[in-house]
Amino acid sequence: MINIYCKPFEELSNLELYDILSLREQVFIVEQSCPYQDADGLDKSALHVSLYFDNDLAAYARILPKGLSYNHYVAIGRVVSSPKYRGKGYGIKLFQKVMEISADRFPGQTIKLSAQTYIQRFYQQFGFEAIGDVYLEDDIPHIAMVYKY
Repeated sequence: MINIYCKPFEELSNLELYDILSLREQVFIVEQSCPYQDADGLDKSALHVSLYFDNDLAAYARILPKGLSYNHYVAIGRVVSSPKYRGKGYGIKLFQKVMEISADRFPGQTIKLSAQTYIQRFYQQFGFEAIGDVYLEDDIPHIAMVYKY
């Protein structure tokens, strides 16, 4: 059974927060061999969107209001799928919900994200367009992408 939740930081249970931090660490730090400061202080201001399959966190993303990550854009970040559930379409389901929530909570505002270049096509299917040049973020090639309403 699939359940998708959107919660501000204060409403996350200890277990939900543990699941989120654990998945982000598993993929971004361990799998991608990228030591970085995941607890960046922005989680407290974010909307946390989690897709659970049964009781397992299968995919996750956070949405930040304009002015936190980017001065002029709503930001979507920390988009991640559990290795255990990849290839099952859960990332697509999660991101569809992220876009719905963004449109509802931040109507008409342009959204920006920093995409790892290998997954650029994933975001293009949702209407994101690459802007600027490829750059290294934590030694991983990224490209800025925006979605305009």
